This record gives sequence, C-alpha cells and structure tokens, in this order.
Amino acid sequence: MRICEFNVSGMRSAACVSAVERAVKRVRGVECCSVSLASGRLRLRGEGVSPAFVIEAVEKAGYAATPLTDPVLRKRMDALLCQRQQGAERLRLLIALVFAALLLYVGRSPALGLPLPFSAGEHPALFALIQMALLLPVLAAGSDRFVRGFQSAARIQPDMDTLIALGVSAATLYSLVSFARILWGDTGAVRELYWESAGTILALVMLGTLFEKKSRKKTEDAIRQFLRLAPEYANLVQEDGTLRRVAVSDLMPGDRLLVHPGGRIPADGRLETGLASVDESMLTGESMPVEKQAGDMLTGGSVNGASSFTMTALRVGSDTSLAQMIRLVESAQRSKAPVSHLVDRISGLFVPAVLCAAFLSALLWLFAGKPVSFALTAFISVLVVACPCALGLATPTAIMAGTGRAARQGILIKSGEILETAHRLSAIVLDKTGTITDGKPSVTDVIPYNIGESTFLELFAAGEQNSAHPLGRAIVSHCAQRGMRLLPCTSFTPFSGRGAGATVEGHQLLMGSEAFLLEQGVSIPVDIGGLALHGKTPMLLAIDGQFSGVIAVADTPKPDAAESIQKLRRMGIRTVMVTGDHALAARSVAAQAGIDEVFSQALPQEKADHVRALQREGTLTGMVGDGVNDAIALAAADIGFAIGTGMDAAIATADIILMRGRLHSVCEAIAISRATMRIIRQNLFWAFIYNIISIPIAAGLLYALGGPLLSPTIAALATLLSSLTVLLNSLRLRRMRIPV
Repeated sequence: MRICEFNVSGMRSAACVSAVERAVKRVRGVECCSVSLASGRLRLRGEGVSPAFVIEAVEKAGYAATPLTDPVLRKRMDALLCQRQQGAERLRLLIALVFAALLLYVGRSPALGLPLPFSAGEHPALFALIQMALLLPVLAAGSDRFVRGFQSAARIQPDMDTLIALGVSAATLYSLVSFARILWGDTGAVRELYWESAGTILALVMLGTLFEKKSRKKTEDAIRQFLRLAPEYANLVQEDGTLRRVAVSDLMPGDRLLVHPGGRIPADGRLETGLASVDESMLTGESMPVEKQAGDMLTGGSVNGASSFTMTALRVGSDTSLAQMIRLVESAQRSKAPVSHLVDRISGLFVPAVLCAAFLSALLWLFAGKPVSFALTAFISVLVVACPCALGLATPTAIMAGTGRAARQGILIKSGEILETAHRLSAIVLDKTGTITDGKPSVTDVIPYNIGESTFLELFAAGEQNSAHPLGRAIVSHCAQRGMRLLPCTSFTPFSGRGAGATVEGHQLLMGSEAFLLEQGVSIPVDIGGLALHGKTPMLLAIDGQFSGVIAVADTPKPDAAESIQKLRRMGIRTVMVTGDHALAARSVAAQAGIDEVFSQALPQEKADHVRALQREGTLTGMVGDGVNDAIALAAADIGFAIGTGMDAAIATADIILMRGRLHSVCEAIAISRATMRIIRQNLFWAFIYNIISIPIAAGLLYALGGPLLSPTIAALATLLSSLTVLLNSLRLRRMRIPV
C-alpha cells in the first residue's frame, strides 16, 4: 500500500474538489483519495500508482498537480543521508588530522630538535620526499575545498574556499619548486619547504568545518524535537472492528484510530469516544494536560493520558499541525534577515579585498628586499587568517537559534525578517474576543433572591441543560465545576433570542433576559442595570412565576492578560484594543486588562484602518488576533500575531503564531527577537574586529615593529577559533535567560 500526495492548483469550489476526486479515482491502482480545498492538497492510497498518470488525470480535469513530500518523512530521510555523509566526512577528517600531525612533526623536527631516524641536513631529498608523501593523503581528503574554491574563482565569485585553495596551493607549489632545487643540489632550499603548513592549514579548516556543522545542528534542535513527536505507526480500526498496525504515512482522512494510554496521537482528528487527558506540552509549551471530550479536536504528536480512546483522522501527512510547524520552522531558519543581506554584500567585497591585501603584502616585502619565502609566508597567512567564516556565520546561526528557541516555547516565527523586525515594534493592537478574553462566556456573579444559592444554581443549571445557547451552557459548566448534581428536566421550551421555559422537579422555570421575564408577567424587585454597565450579561430565573435571582455571564480576560499588558508597557510598547463588540463590554475588559486606548464596534476593515493610522504616525505596529474578522488587520500590520487556538484564516495571514494561545507569548516573541538581534550585533562586532586586527598582523605589521611574523599554521588556528566564538555565542540563545 502506497500513499502519494500532490499540490493541486486552480480549484475554486467544492465542485472543483469533486471533479479532481472523480478524475483521480479512475487512475489505475488508486484505492481511495481525498482532496482538501483549503490546503489545495490531494492525498491518495493505492498499489502501483504512477504519479505521472495522476498528474495527467488532474490536468485533463482542468487543474494542475505537482508531487508533494511529507515533511516529516523527508526530514527523516534527510537525517539518514546526513548521517552517512557525516560518517564519510569524519573518515576524511581523521585521515587529514593523522597525516597532518605526522607531517607537522617531520617538518618541524629540525627546528625543534625532535628525533628523526635520519638527518634533514644530510638527507634533504629524503626529508622533502617524506613530507610530500605525508601531504598527499591530506590533499586527497580535502580535495573538495580545491574544487569549490577554484569553481568560485572561475565564476568571479571568490569565497572562503577560494582563499583556502589559493593559500594551500601557493604553499604546495612553492614547496615543489624548493624540492626541485634540492634535487639539483641546492641543499639550502630545505628551509623553504611549506608542505607542513599546507597540510596543517587544510586539516584545521576541515576540523573547523566539522565543528561548525555540529554547532549548526544544535541550532536545529527545535526541528529534531518536532520529529521525535511524530509516531511511525498507528492502530487502524478496520470495518470489522479488528485492529491493524499501519505506518502513519499510510493514513487517510476518515480513518478510525485507536490510541493506547501513553501513546502519541498519530494525526490531527476528532475524539469519537470517551474522555481523554492529553499532554500537548511539546507542541504548545503548556505543562498541564488538556481535558478532551467526544467531539473535541486532537493534535497529532500530543501524548494520550491514562485511558484508551478512538478518534477519526481528519488531517494527515503534510496537512497535520505538526508537519506545518516543521515547515514553518524550516522556512524561518532558511530565510535571511535584512541584516544578512548587508553582510552578504560586505562579504562579496571582502574576499576580493583580502586577495588584494595578500598580493600587496607579498609585493611590499619583496620590494623591501625580503626573500620569496618570507613574502610567501605573509601571502598565505593573510589568505588564511582573513577567511570570512565568522562573518558568514554571524547572522544565520543566530537566526536559527532564535527561531528554534521560540519554537520550543510554542512561538512559530515564519521568517528571519520577521524575527528581526519584531524587536522594533513600538505599538500592539489587540482584538478582544479570544485574544484578550477566553472567547467563551463564563459565570462571574451569582445573586439569588429569597432562595439558597445551591438550590438556585441547581434549578437554573437543570433548566438550561437542554439549551444550546452559549450563556446557558456557561451556567451548566459552572455548576459542573462546583461538583453540583444535575437535576432531571422533564420539559424544555426555547423562546428564540429571549429565553426558555422548563419543568424541573415539578417547578415551572422561566430563564432569560429581563425583558423576557417582564413579558411573561414576572415582576423584578431588584435593579440589575449595574451588571450591564460592567459588560456583563444578566440571566434571570423565575420559579413558579416568582423572581428568584440573577446570574451574570461575561467573556472574561485570560488569566495572564493584565500581567502581559503591563509587561508590554514596561518594554516600551503602546497597547490599543480594537474590537467589534459593544462599548460597555469593550471598556469593561479593557479596564480589567489595563488598556487605556479602546475602540469598539469596529468592522474588520476598520480594525485594519486603526493599524494603518498608527503606522502613519511612524509607529511600527503589531496586531494580535484570532478570528476571520482579524485577518485584514493582521495582514496590514508590520507584524501579525495569531493566537494558535484561533481560526485558520488568522493563522495563515499572521507572521507569528502563538501556539499556547496566551498573550504572554507576545512578550516572549518580542523579547526573543531583541535577544537575537543583540547576539547578531555581538557576532558581527567580533567578526569585524577579528579581521581588522588579524589581517595587518598576518601581513607582517608585528614583524615590522620588531616582533615575529605570523605563521600560516597559527593563522589557520586563529580562523578556527573566531568561527567557534561566533557559533558558541549564537548557541547561548538556546539556554540563556531572556528577561520578559
């Protein structure tokens, strides 16, 4: 059984979906297929299915299709390929280091008095021949450096490999000339052999590259964590009720799955039976398990609690939330921040400038009367010490570490440019419902009249238990949280938009607004107007025609709302609330959250207008929202923050997705952006300072002032240390405490 996925373009409606499905089902070998209009994805299952025939069928139906790879599977395959490549690289490095160490020992033994089985002075040809023999394995192990370096030079785009290739080649060729002189009887040429420098430089550069790759792998820690979340197999419930263990990559939308206690949920779907306690901490960062009941959505990669349950898979393969998160993090880590483009331009000029400096330093020393060997030492040292590795690593490693750190905290940043821009935000516009508040009503006040509170609540909840209205469900949920029993309701009559009547234990109940009870002839002896002034909705209860009390229901601010708003203010960020809700509710929530600027009854376009008004003032503005009506404003803002528990339209439009669904993540995202930019500035500072100091020294400045001349070997070691300094500084982002 094989699963294939395709991107389908040109679909506009459900009719298009049906046309594509009909066309694909006629392809030989296709067992079943599913097309999603929202994501534009076609997923099919079958044996011996030819992707070319599928593409042809889709094109005949009037659309276009391209093969798609599941990012989880692709990353796993990439990881296996990477492991093989690393094994080969380690072998080459081992060969280079062993032979370079032997070469360095032989080459430096006359100067350092190290023991050799023969005298270099008495047998200069043998001394040179042994060095050349030891150099050849090092050159073979690092041959890719020469290929890439000279290819870049041929394209007139010299890079780091070009500098290394030129430096090592110059040392090797000059040593060959010295070897020829030795063979012709010039024994003094034995002091002008640079083979040990060439071999040591190449081995150290290869060692530095391995360290860089290892450090870069650490910056991809977030992606590896996500990959570990994806289970490889699922328990498929077949039509006869039996279980079959299948690969997760073979699942189709609509498949029924059984998830055992402690097992990872294999796909996004809907809980069908029972209750579940699900640990979503690796996806959202929330430490507490989330309670689920039948009908609730489940996210692939989260961990089941103590009881088994069945679920229906809705999004599988590359459509799952986990796959989308992997794609987002990958995209962000591959992207470049604006500062990277500046560094690229500088690096493009830097390498030619280094080549000029190397040739100029050699010529100056030759004109000063120094021997060719001295000028060559300066030439090679400048080329090696000025390799712009640190400069090239300064920004991308910090961006990768920063986006990885954010992802582990449940914050998905879509690109490096967004990460860089976020640190300059000076105003945040916030939606109310679902952003500042929980997005669902909850009980705030219980005010019984001439009746005990417990009896009042039990009767009210019993009367509302058959109601589908959100306010009625809020009252039932409140009583359940207090552990109260739910009395049986023998009849229920809704009055659309006004209230309802019910019979509970022989009592006739009327539940609804003040106007509804007055209409039913119930007198209300208390003033409830103050509740509405605070943005609360009063729900009244009459028992057997007598007013019995009121319950106030409101969409309350999230627990972290007020604290998060205060933190934004301490960060120097102005906060504005723009909502489509009425003025009383807006002002009440704003007062509780600590927001001074409030705009209510705003249409979706008007929310975007408020964002643009702030931008016209020269303010870099962010927008935080969760609904379809926030999508226009999210797109208009400089940075759009989408609450991850919100609607797909908002998530698709936003630049940063807050998986935890809380406001504190906005503060964290901005703080991570600021910390990342600090690291980038530090990296660039040290990279530039290193080159400003090292190039004159390598060219012979210290020698001109009476000091030593920098050897090419020491230059290679200095280059390695500069790159490691930048990498380790970037990796601090993974562990450092970022104050919010």
